[in-house]
Amino acid sequence: MVPFETDRVVLLIRQYRYAAGGTIWEIPAGKLDGDTPEVCAAKELEEEAGRRAGRLERLGSIYTTPGFTDEVIHLFAAFDLEPVPQRLEADEVIEVVPTPIGEALEVVWSGVLRDAKCAIALVHAARRSGVLPCDSPSRWAGTGWPC
Repeated sequence: MVPFETDRVVLLIRQYRYAAGGTIWEIPAGKLDGDTPEVCAAKELEEEAGRRAGRLERLGSIYTTPGFTDEVIHLFAAFDLEPVPQRLEADEVIEVVPTPIGEALEVVWSGVLRDAKCAIALVHAARRSGVLPCDSPSRWAGTGWPC
């Protein structure tokens, strides 16, 4: 979920991840646990970032590791945010960091943000918001590609 605080500022989060050996940069995300992807995205945004989305936009979906699992991650952007209380789990420590979308992409390109689902969601959101231009729209016409 890429939360847009304004048309050019997104909310990144810094969260401690034991498996990664420290604090990493991410965007709000979570497991479906029986919810629809839209419901899950909205809940995770409120829990992790303390924001409620007035509007969700589907950015696409990706396979996590198609060589050995059929797991799919659904990507969204959130707009028209309003503040709500964060609802962190007892062991969660999350810092919400408003970041210009261009700077968020620099965090991806530099390798500082290394979570693949978050990186590709930010790239999709940047394309959708017009920050990343589409250089060859005619090549992909009719394929569903959002250029």
